[in-house]
Amino acid sequence: MSGKKKLLFVFNPYSGKAQIKTQLLEIVDTMVKADYEVTIYPTQAPGDATVKVQEEAGAYDLVVCSGGDGTLDEVVTGMMHRDTKVPLGYIPAGSTNDFATSLKIPKDMVRAAENAVYGKHFACDIGAFGGDYFVYVAAFGLFTSVSYKTSQEWKNVLGHAAYILEGVRSLHDIPSYLMQVECNGAYVQGEFIYGMISNSTSVGGFKGMTGKDVELDDGVFEVTLIRKPKNPIELNEIIASLINLVDDTDMVYSFKSKEVRFLSKEPVPWTLDGEFGGDHTDITVRNLRRAVEIMVPFEELQG
Repeated sequence: MSGKKKLLFVFNPYSGKAQIKTQLLEIVDTMVKADYEVTIYPTQAPGDATVKVQEEAGAYDLVVCSGGDGTLDEVVTGMMHRDTKVPLGYIPAGSTNDFATSLKIPKDMVRAAENAVYGKHFACDIGAFGGDYFVYVAAFGLFTSVSYKTSQEWKNVLGHAAYILEGVRSLHDIPSYLMQVECNGAYVQGEFIYGMISNSTSVGGFKGMTGKDVELDDGVFEVTLIRKPKNPIELNEIIASLINLVDDTDMVYSFKSKEVRFLSKEPVPWTLDGEFGGDHTDITVRNLRRAVEIMVPFEELQG
């Protein structure tokens, strides 16, 4: 047995209505047939996967994780805290799985397991958020708190936001944050109701939301900032922009950058990959280019 490759399989047993339970045997069988000696570890608590990967990944040739975007975030965070990195396979089991969509990883769990052991290595950008990490999106404002307060998947964030904005009776009801955003040697100040730094072709199951020509290994993020509307006309401009995904309003800023700093007097709550990322008054978000290798299908990735 000692000559075999070693695989650590970390999975969240409760992700996506616990669907892994009916397919676990077939998934592990796929890994063993690929000549791996498999160690199976069901996560026991939030943050558990981060500790496991950080402490033990070095003893393995491949780490495969299964769960929703939050599980993937934990595993990648654990890997980023290591000096030596190990390739990652991902078997999506949540209800949205934006990042798997971006990487063209199959939704079928057994096919995703085959991809994890037989696919090709893809060096992917990772986000540094102060001392923390995220895989595909960091965001503040507009109902991002809904996700971790109800512990549901972060579904259709901006579609949901547009819907809720439609129902806003008063512009004063929209929470906003007075911020200075510094980027590429320039800065913009204003009251923002939403901000998103992403490295994904899909956010909240919403394709195209993050802009055109998205590459997951180009060293830059796609950044979207939405200003607080002062009147119903501006509110309608924002809603039209969100629904039609057309960038033709001064109320919505979209640009690409490898580093963005956010400064505010009041603490701003953030989400990282849909999980609570803390309250911050000064946070710098940096793109760590091609920081982690993830197994992807052999067909070429398209932006």
